[in-house]
Amino acid sequence: MGRWLGIDYGTRRIGLALSDYGGRIASPAATIAAFGGPSADARAILKWAHDNEARGIVVGLPLNMDGSEGAQAKLCKELANHLRSGGGLPVEVWDERLTSFQAEQMMAATRVKRGRRRRLQDALAAQVILQSFLDARCEKPPTPEPPRGD
Repeated sequence: MGRWLGIDYGTRRIGLALSDYGGRIASPAATIAAFGGPSADARAILKWAHDNEARGIVVGLPLNMDGSEGAQAKLCKELANHLRSGGGLPVEVWDERLTSFQAEQMMAATRVKRGRRRRLQDALAAQVILQSFLDARCEKPPTPEPPRGD
């Protein structure tokens, strides 16, 4: 199966999470600086993905609560397109509504200093995105076999 890379894309920072090799458990991995646009950011992400043996990428899609797309969602889709065209890896977009809130809740339970919170929050948000994606993949019911004619 291979490792999946989860991305919480921002215009200043990019949160990254990585799954185990079995593609079941996501962990926060890193926060990298954004380079100023989806094209340059995609190149940096693809290098990171290659260096960390990722076999697929999940980009969080920040939809509004009513399901509509704002400016950041359009940037995330543009990033996903650059990743697809430049990397040869499968790229999925995944609804990330409330992931930043979930990451804040996770940090509230710890004693993380303020200086580290923002960087950690981005990586934790990427972890929530990726884990949600991985869980949904595991929940798919098996495809029934066609009846056999005996």
